[in-house]
Amino acid sequence: MIEPTATLPPTRVRRPPPRPRATVRWPVLAVVFVCAACGLVYELELVALASYLIGDSVTQASVVLSVMVFAMGLGSLLAKRLRCRAAVGFGLVEGALALVGGTSALVLYACFAWIGASRGVLVAFSLTIGILIGAEIPLLMSLIQRAPERSAAGRPRRAGRPARAGDPDDPAGTVADLFAADYVGALVGGLAFPFLLLPWLGQLTGALVTGAVNAVAGAALVLWFFRRDLTTRGRALVIGVNLAVLGVLATATVLVDDFEQAARRAVYGERVRVAVHTEIQEVVLTGGPEGPLDLYLDGRLRVAGEDEYRYHEALVHPAMNGPHARVLIVGGGDGLAAREVLRHPGVHSVTVVELDPGVVRLARTDPALAALNGHAFRDPRVEVVHADAFHWLRGAAGHVQERYDVVISDLPDPGITPSTKLYSQEFYGLAAGVLADGGRLVVHAGTATDRPHTYWTADATLRAAGYATRPYSTEGRASGFAAGPDRAGRTGAGRGGPGDWGFLLAVRGGRPPVLGLAPDGPPLRSLAPRDLPAAARRAERTRLTGLAPSTLVHPRYGN
Repeated sequence: MIEPTATLPPTRVRRPPPRPRATVRWPVLAVVFVCAACGLVYELELVALASYLIGDSVTQASVVLSVMVFAMGLGSLLAKRLRCRAAVGFGLVEGALALVGGTSALVLYACFAWIGASRGVLVAFSLTIGILIGAEIPLLMSLIQRAPERSAAGRPRRAGRPARAGDPDDPAGTVADLFAADYVGALVGGLAFPFLLLPWLGQLTGALVTGAVNAVAGAALVLWFFRRDLTTRGRALVIGVNLAVLGVLATATVLVDDFEQAARRAVYGERVRVAVHTEIQEVVLTGGPEGPLDLYLDGRLRVAGEDEYRYHEALVHPAMNGPHARVLIVGGGDGLAAREVLRHPGVHSVTVVELDPGVVRLARTDPALAALNGHAFRDPRVEVVHADAFHWLRGAAGHVQERYDVVISDLPDPGITPSTKLYSQEFYGLAAGVLADGGRLVVHAGTATDRPHTYWTADATLRAAGYATRPYSTEGRASGFAAGPDRAGRTGAGRGGPGDWGFLLAVRGGRPPVLGLAPDGPPLRSLAPRDLPAAARRAERTRLTGLAPSTLVHPRYGN
């Protein structure tokens, strides 16, 4: 008898088992680390560029951080709608974050160069980047929870056995690990931005490279470790979007030098001759040697060769009316204040305390700028100290061998946040420690006409530090050009400057100093003894009373 043929079970295709959570956890934490580092780089890059383009770093940092933190909470809420498609959602979020964050510096700089307004763009980028960052952790948590429940040893979990700390299936432990990786990544990104990206790549290229790293990390995690959660259409969408983002970032990186040159011409005009990034700031020279020379520091017009003598003569020469053998110049790396000091007979030594060696190097070597400052730094009487003026004075006050007859504060406008401490009561107290008996301190304090609150706050601060002051100002316009340390608006042929430059001449205690010129002083082009009473009256017409002094812990200057 023939036995009936046994029916064989249908053949099943055996698929490899899905990856357990213990296997997925470390790649996820590595991507969280990378994405957190990239996110903080985007944040710091927005703060740094906004401070440079708009000014007042405290305000810009506050705007970026507050908007971004709010947006992160909003992004976490919006991410709930993507949890059912967490893999494709995370891949697209990272692609969008890489594109927006990577190009943010480029777009922000373009708006400043060609439109002139960038504050609204700054808020928009902060909001968008914050939403995308906020969506990352909820989507990753959803992906980890969908991984098969395995114990750390790879065995299926027994029903009813509770998860322990450090176990892949412990929800609290998973959240702790994700946030730990996020915070450590933020630390690395925060340190990499000032010490690696800015010095080596600059703001624009650094942001583009960061975006590329962000896109690669996010796409790799989804396409490899969570590929089973992707449909064919979803996989194609993630690949296509991230490849397009990488293409845009790569193209922008190749063209970034041409873009920067075009944007610089839009900001500074067609006469850009020198543009360098020092360790401190961007330094741009336009014009010269045959035309008028302009010097910009971080986008602010610092020197206009056509009329800079009006500013520097008014700053220096009233303070030289009296003993002036030893002179200290705080700031003045362009050498123009030193040029005016050296015109006086009887000057034995001039000490210039300038933070940025790059500015002094340019003032020594650039033919047009060196000719404008009369080659002041070649004079053997001039000594240059590269240091922060506040800390240098703090160290010099106790052991300076000979005190200075004149201290000249040739510094940026007090409304610029990095300069605020150099207009504080504490700074003027340190300056008093190096002044000789009867010595004079002169301070550029911004424009008395356009910003009287800032100007008279500087006066109140000097008086609180024990000085008697004599306010005066000089007209700040000539042929439509602005000089001095005030921020330029839109540059070009039609740009204007401050209505005036305000100064404060001060002595320690006693009566306010006499506003005059040294009898044996050099001939001046813009200032005569008969002009000084009008200069004092011009400043007094703007007087504000009852203002509190500015201190380190309570700065009172504003834009």
